[in-house]
Amino acid sequence: MSAAKFSPAQPPTAAPASVCVRAPGKINVSLRVGPLRPDGYHSVASVYLAVSLFEEVRATVTEGPGITVTVDSDGALQVPVKDIPLGPDNLAVRAAQALAAFAENPTGVHLHITKRVPVAGGMGGGSADAAAALVACDALWNTHLSREELAGIAAGLGADVPFSLLGGTAVGLGVGDRLTPAISKTPLHWVLVASDFGLSTPGVYGALDSLREEGQLQAEEPEEVDPAILAAMRSGNAQDLASVMSNDLQAAALHLAPGLADVLSAGERLGALAGMVSGSGPTVAFLAQNAPAAAELAAALRAAGHRALAVEGPVSGARLASAVAG
Repeated sequence: MSAAKFSPAQPPTAAPASVCVRAPGKINVSLRVGPLRPDGYHSVASVYLAVSLFEEVRATVTEGPGITVTVDSDGALQVPVKDIPLGPDNLAVRAAQALAAFAENPTGVHLHITKRVPVAGGMGGGSADAAAALVACDALWNTHLSREELAGIAAGLGADVPFSLLGGTAVGLGVGDRLTPAISKTPLHWVLVASDFGLSTPGVYGALDSLREEGQLQAEEPEEVDPAILAAMRSGNAQDLASVMSNDLQAAALHLAPGLADVLSAGERLGALAGMVSGSGPTVAFLAQNAPAAAELAAALRAAGHRALAVEGPVSGARLASAVAG
């Protein structure tokens, strides 16, 4: 009998000194919101779509301990960053701190965030930063956590963070954290219009509760998403999707920021199949027939004085873009 041959043991992978991770913003193609619960939350039934507008987090090992953060922005939407916290209240910092508990030897780390998703814009930009920080620090510290384990940490940071890790298309139930991937392979084309201001997500939910208490809006407990929306997403038929997409928070966002109605009217006048406020707003998302139509609509909206950008989805969740060896 011949001797068995064994491959030599592989040495441990050296941790990089710096990594860059990209994570996408998202659109709520459908968002149904239930009444205020005794615990202060709202049940939702939503269809999330990750789109090709990416936050970028570069994580670099530092000689000293602790987690520091800096922020800048680039891209067509000219995202202002002056009000973003640079301390422990920053969600990316909180994500790194949460992951450090699972690392055998966490180093100090500096997080540099390049923002492209509108701040307080209803697209989960802060959640994307947190998801990117989790993936980046997992690589820096060689924690070797699975995506499921990272998602468990993400769920403790905020309802949208697990989806930023997952990407693609997903149905969200509960408070949005119970995710089920949905089939959506054909790209859908959108135009995003950013505002010069942000809207507080709790403030928009509070406005929705007030409007419902006044009898202006009805509240029903959402148990599932509209099957017609999932069918349209599966087929990639933009016309079908345009007729069924909806957002229960839109009325509240328009109540707080009435000027958004003019943005919606402008996009539909210039050729969008449909438009809606994205999540809690104030970013507005317009659905276009195809990529050329989205590019034409974005150009027309920019000519009218709006900050507009054509994107597509679905795209992948938080992913390593580059690494520099230590």
